Amino acid sequence: MIRRVGLAVAAAAILVLTGADDGRAQQGGPFAPRLYVNDTAVTNYEFNQRVQFLRLLGNPPRIEKVALDGLIDDRLRMDEAKRLGVSVSDEALQEGMEEFAARGSLDLDQFVALIGQAGVSKESFRDFVKAGLAWREVVRTRYGPRTQVTDAEIDRAVQSAASGSGTAGTQVLLSEIVLRADTPDYRRDAMALARQLSDSIDSAGAFAAAARKYSVSRSRDQGGRMGWMPLSKLPPAIAGQVLALGPGKVSAPIEMDNAIVLFQLRSVREGKAASQKALAVDYAIFTIPGGTLAEAMKVRMQADTCDDLYGVARGLPPERLLRETRPVADLPPDLAQELAKLDDNEVSYGLSTPAAAEVLMLCGRTPDLEDRGGIDREAVRRQLVGQRLAGYADSYLAELKADAIIREP
Repeated sequence: MIRRVGLAVAAAAILVLTGADDGRAQQGGPFAPRLYVNDTAVTNYEFNQRVQFLRLLGNPPRIEKVALDGLIDDRLRMDEAKRLGVSVSDEALQEGMEEFAARGSLDLDQFVALIGQAGVSKESFRDFVKAGLAWREVVRTRYGPRTQVTDAEIDRAVQSAASGSGTAGTQVLLSEIVLRADTPDYRRDAMALARQLSDSIDSAGAFAAAARKYSVSRSRDQGGRMGWMPLSKLPPAIAGQVLALGPGKVSAPIEMDNAIVLFQLRSVREGKAASQKALAVDYAIFTIPGGTLAEAMKVRMQADTCDDLYGVARGLPPERLLRETRPVADLPPDLAQELAKLDDNEVSYGLSTPAAAEVLMLCGRTPDLEDRGGIDREAVRRQLVGQRLAGYADSYLAELKADAIIREP
């Protein structure tokens, strides 16, 4: 059961997440256009709303650029949806907003109240969710027929999951530094720099700083940080090097056709390639006495994995951080319910009370290897279709952006 965190108390903490608006955004008033995407304006108000929303969700590096890029993408998505006659029903939009709020173990009213205290309107949140839902339908409409998965492809996926290779369903959380190497001179300089960085970088912060300074990839604005990705998406040679790394370690320089690449491994988790029961769970709970949801979300910003929580708890009383492994059958019902919602290194705030905010993170599960059960072939099919649609969506949006006329007033 989700327990209510005192939203009135949280307001004070949320204020630290809000800052002065970008001066450029105020030129011409809040509803003046900040830029045009084709013939559609993105207003100063929308820009400021998106910045505040991102601050609340995680305050990414170069937040103003991330906000503006996101609004440009949303305009392109909605324009394409309109062109194709794709719409989002009120029911689907309501469900989408509720699902987004549930990611933070909040109901929709709680989430809207929380962002409202940060100055973000429900309408801005609705527009954000609507663009994502519309885009999903656009991609399905255009590429759905191309994503048909054959029985033979499902068989191969099932065999891979059961092969015992240790990589079936494995996902990795990486950061990257991509150095230009499309001429002999660039390659020579890039290799020298890559070796220097590989030998000297000893922390996530140092890697992020180097990525922002040297990398030519789009991820540079996020300090090279990428989201979770299936290990199977990496070329075998690179996958082998990544698996050989420990968390926080940096790879040797990897040569590609026109680039030299360094990876830093942030975490590894096992996906749900096969149906298995969990015998025990490894989890961590970080407690903030008298804390608010906003403070709990700040802890999440500092911790990608359970091991990161030790750094957050350094210097605090030991009872603030609990980490243990327990049989699933012995878990209290409320804890078991929250853990059941999570994948490895995901968090829930659902155990929080007005007396204390709690960050619950799932570190891992011990599977029952004897419980093979029946492979859910339909689940495998959906996973394969989803992977293909994601690839099509990225290239589709890149095409729309390349063809768009994006200009300032």
